[in-house]
Amino acid sequence: MKYTTVNSVIPALLQEQAKPKISNPKSATRNQQSEIRNPYLCTMQETILILDFGSQYTQLIARRVRELNVYCEIYPFNKIPEITPWIKGVILSGSPFSVRDKDAPYPDLSVIRGKVPMLAVCYGAQYLAQTMGGEVMASNTREYGRANLGFIDITNQLLTGMSAESQVWMSHGDTILRKPDHFKVIASTADVEIAGFQIENELTWGIQFHPEVYHSSEGAVLLKNFVVSVCGCHQQWTPASFIESTIEELKNNLGNDKVVLGLSGGVDSSVAAVLLHKAIGKNLHCIFVDNGLLRKDEYKKVLDSYQHMGLNVKGVDAGNRFLSALEGISEPELKRKAIGKTFIDVFDHEAHLITGVSWLAQGTIYPDVIESVSVNGPSATIKSHHNVGGLPDYMKLKVVEPLKSLFKDEVRRVGTGLGIDPEILNRHPFPGPGLGIRILGEITPEKIRILQEADAIFIDGLKSAGLYQEVWQAAVVLLPVKSVGVMGDERTYEFVVALRAVGSTDGMTADWSHLPYGFLAKVSNDIINKVRGVNRVVYDISSKPPATIEWE
Repeated sequence: MKYTTVNSVIPALLQEQAKPKISNPKSATRNQQSEIRNPYLCTMQETILILDFGSQYTQLIARRVRELNVYCEIYPFNKIPEITPWIKGVILSGSPFSVRDKDAPYPDLSVIRGKVPMLAVCYGAQYLAQTMGGEVMASNTREYGRANLGFIDITNQLLTGMSAESQVWMSHGDTILRKPDHFKVIASTADVEIAGFQIENELTWGIQFHPEVYHSSEGAVLLKNFVVSVCGCHQQWTPASFIESTIEELKNNLGNDKVVLGLSGGVDSSVAAVLLHKAIGKNLHCIFVDNGLLRKDEYKKVLDSYQHMGLNVKGVDAGNRFLSALEGISEPELKRKAIGKTFIDVFDHEAHLITGVSWLAQGTIYPDVIESVSVNGPSATIKSHHNVGGLPDYMKLKVVEPLKSLFKDEVRRVGTGLGIDPEILNRHPFPGPGLGIRILGEITPEKIRILQEADAIFIDGLKSAGLYQEVWQAAVVLLPVKSVGVMGDERTYEFVVALRAVGSTDGMTADWSHLPYGFLAKVSNDIINKVRGVNRVVYDISSKPPATIEWE
């Protein structure tokens, strides 16, 4: 019996109709096998379809639609699903391409245009204009950043309620130079005449600005006009409705089967566990593995919190086994793979002790799913998966992923609706390999001790100062260098640690947190005075990109 994560396909019942049929499952690719074994647990509901042309803002469009309590899904532009009664509207995203590029995305929109309302954003708008008789050219008046709509047709259904001179966010080098005859201009800026248009006698619009970006001051008004007024969505997709429908679907799909879930102490696996527990009770078997690379005292604290939640959890102390597997390894990817392989071995052994298991549950969330079906295929590997590496290629258990349609902030809201302890829900993200990728170079018991103690001072300090919730993620990194210092009358030669704190919404981009100097001074002083082996503390002020949040 083997267990693995799965590069899931888009989590929508609608996609079932669009998937190619597989005549011989044994000869199917790995992703196709995943599709066979991965029954959807998604209720048929009103859906806005978002076609992704590769824009950096595509996920942001989805988040803004979700904020309206309307369900939406992202599909690659070249994998348009069949339109069903549940799809109420379509949004075309922007793109890094120009419509004039040789390899630019050129989908056949005839399967959707005219069947449901359509809103084309930036590249999407230029694509409609270019392919319907207009002309898109590189502009001498390129617009990047803030602009104002000097002309707005507020009688148009898309723009109702917007203000004169409304601020919008532009991000395009091309512009629609000439519109097709049947396009009606509904918005302009000082430099771009055709900032917005509607195709006459159609519920089809195009805009050359980005309403999903916060800098578009009334972007939410425009999106609500489209999603609610034009598409007629009823705004019923709430945490409460998700909880109710998901628990019911889990009951129907899992029945009396046993499910095994690897808990990490993080938000995603915890919320997935509670949903499953409410559906199948003691048939959910949770395994919490201590890899010896957790934060100070975290194993006991997290295990206690799970047991207080009524979950059926078994804790496994496997720290020595992980340390043995990591002995002599310094290269980051090799460390990740060693940690991943050891986790699978430990988890597999423990799962074998449970008889009659049919399902593996995972805390996969929507950004993971989107990544696996991205426009250009899975992104180039910056580093192997943040949780574990070196996973086996095949699996024998069916996979259930109750959170695969949610973004991280939605997972937290669902967790709140389930009554999960805020201490768990509001925890900062923590990598699966744990402190193993925050100790640069070879891992030893002494380095783990040093980092755990320094990390505890930093995290506890953030909480005491009321700064913890102002930071998206915080960490201490043990550097593979020593520096000269003076303590008392003695010269020291000890380790350097780096403090890292960033603000973000989803981890895709992040900016370093401007923590108060007085707070940083106190933390530095406490670490140097209380953690034996450290005599220097530095603060990381690099943002993502170009740097990543973790150092390895």
